[in-house]
Amino acid sequence: MKKIIAISAIAAAASFMAGNVVAADAPAAAPDPGPVTANVTLASQYRYRGISQSNSLPAIQGGFDYAHESGFYIGNWNSSISWISDAYGTNPAVSAPIEMDFYAGFKKEVSEGLTLDVGLLQYYYPTKSLPGSSTYTGPTTYSSNYYSGRQAVGASPNTTEAYIGATYGFATFKYSYSLTNLFGIDDSKGSQYFDLSLNYDTGWEGVTLNGHVGYQYVPKTPSFNQEPNFSYTDWKIGLTKDFGHGLAGAIAYIGTSANNGAYWSPTYDNTGKGTAVVSLTKTF
Repeated sequence: MKKIIAISAIAAAASFMAGNVVAADAPAAAPDPGPVTANVTLASQYRYRGISQSNSLPAIQGGFDYAHESGFYIGNWNSSISWISDAYGTNPAVSAPIEMDFYAGFKKEVSEGLTLDVGLLQYYYPTKSLPGSSTYTGPTTYSSNYYSGRQAVGASPNTTEAYIGATYGFATFKYSYSLTNLFGIDDSKGSQYFDLSLNYDTGWEGVTLNGHVGYQYVPKTPSFNQEPNFSYTDWKIGLTKDFGHGLAGAIAYIGTSANNGAYWSPTYDNTGKGTAVVSLTKTF
């Protein structure tokens, strides 16, 4: 669950940290790449807001962006996933092998060094019904399953979020608000994500230091006492290396406070546990 692809990265090689694109300003002498860019990434796993979306297995990702000189942008980003098709719980009703993100917004420098970004993001999962499964009708239908994980009841994971962000120097703060249920979690409309990211260009051999801390707040359904706590904090620290010619590599260590049953896989592996992630991205 990306990863808004920062539009400031359009003028430079895209840099992935744990499957997310990290904004990087282009050198002043760099040629104009044009209003449309595309990217493809190979990652050791896909982590979104600290949680593995690929069951700790490798992922292939890619997308494209269009950015107008007015500040308007629109784009699409996609990644292989397995957290839905891994069948969380015992009776999921849907499965999807891919995540498709569609987003649009407006990003503009409003004063020297300060850039504002506002937009809308749709997470879309081309789901299909599983043979012999039931359709989710409410949290009490699968009370025992619901406690076992985020997709245990088989609800639609499609999610719409609005976001606003501000970048000053090498620091970016972004606030996201879910206009629908969040990734299939029942009664999670109004979930919020607070994101502080630091990307410091060392000026040495194209190396950028990356840091991040975020907090995912998910409302807890008061009428359902078995519901797990889906709120958690995540963090990461890493390095991005620009190899030139649109090629960039990244390595990061990612951790979360999500240590309860809400984000465990069917093999009882905590998908939010600390781990290192490496990736290689080519931007065209």
